[in-house]
Amino acid sequence: MIPARYWLWLAGVTLSLLGTQVLGFGMTWTAAGQGGVLAGLVLTMINLPRALLVLIGGAVGDRFGAWRTMLAGDAAMIAATVLLAVLVWLVGEPVWLLLGIALVIGTVDAFYLPSSGSMPRRLVPGEGLARAMSARQLAGQTTAIAGPPLGGLVVAGLGLAAAALADAFTFAVMLLILVLLRPRGEAAPPKPGPGGVWRHTLDGLRLAAHDRLLRAALLMVVVAAGFLLPVIGLLLPLLGRERAWSGGWTGAVAGTVALATACVAATVLARGAAPRPGVAAALGLVVAAAGVLGLAVFEPPAYAAAAALAAGAGNGLFATHLAPLLLQHTPETHLARVQSVVLLAQSLPLLVTNNLLGAAVDAVGTPPVLATCAAITAVTGAAGLASPTLRRTRAR
Repeated sequence: MIPARYWLWLAGVTLSLLGTQVLGFGMTWTAAGQGGVLAGLVLTMINLPRALLVLIGGAVGDRFGAWRTMLAGDAAMIAATVLLAVLVWLVGEPVWLLLGIALVIGTVDAFYLPSSGSMPRRLVPGEGLARAMSARQLAGQTTAIAGPPLGGLVVAGLGLAAAALADAFTFAVMLLILVLLRPRGEAAPPKPGPGGVWRHTLDGLRLAAHDRLLRAALLMVVVAAGFLLPVIGLLLPLLGRERAWSGGWTGAVAGTVALATACVAATVLARGAAPRPGVAAALGLVVAAAGVLGLAVFEPPAYAAAAALAAGAGNGLFATHLAPLLLQHTPETHLARVQSVVLLAQSLPLLVTNNLLGAAVDAVGTPPVLATCAAITAVTGAAGLASPTLRRTRAR
């Protein structure tokens, strides 16, 4: 049974994610008008502080409380987005403003996201956690689909300042919800351990390195982040250009991946997760790999869309089972810190493989690169299926 307070929290998260998507698209669109280099720099200024500071953010969340950390993050984002709107009205859209606000967003995310990622475990009993995480996955996919088109309408019709104010409004709503739904166990700050935040910053990494289940699951996260996520954001657009697909067909193929992922999340939400989440997650990687290989092989876009359906279904199966498995297996004292390690495992590979895969496409073309991604993903999924630790672990 999922408590009503979780649904209210998730409604706030969904609205906040939508506002972030609208502003993110607006900033990227504005930067792209001044050149591709600036657009890339804006994205880098968001992702780099996330990767550098996320372990500290997890330690802060566990030491001072996830609720307090999120309150501070929402307040900081309200101030930053309102300031962005005011400065856009006063000085326009200079490079320094776009890069500065991107740096602020990435820094706040580094502290906010580990605490936010731990909230389902704090709000939902163990037996309902997989369904709760699926609902969050579904919310994320929905905002990812709806956010960019809505952001385009807002920026084109009202400008970047309006997108910033809309985002500020969503953070204000989230702040109010956090005040109303103060989670149990956060009435007072946890007692600090010896050495303070700095001593505990690397505790999540130490725990993940020594715990067999966490180590195996995080290795799958690293591979999925490095060789599965770039398929949509990087390789599909390049494949569409190479095969002379229209922008509409390329977008439809990419949208099919998101749609299939959302359908799997909805199914898990309605019917529950598999009893052996480690096996389901590893099988998801194998299914996704088959879909990515299909993208490399099938040239007509209609056939490629069918392959994208398999890639999205496998990705959904992987995400909806691995995320709750990680949360369920994490000690209560390390929830935010282990979530920070998960975020690091997702962020660092992307910083490397996006550049390597892009260069590889220039050298040999997109289909061989897609086939390589499929092979690496499939081998990882097969290793997960062969892992005794993942095979034996049952949902709690």
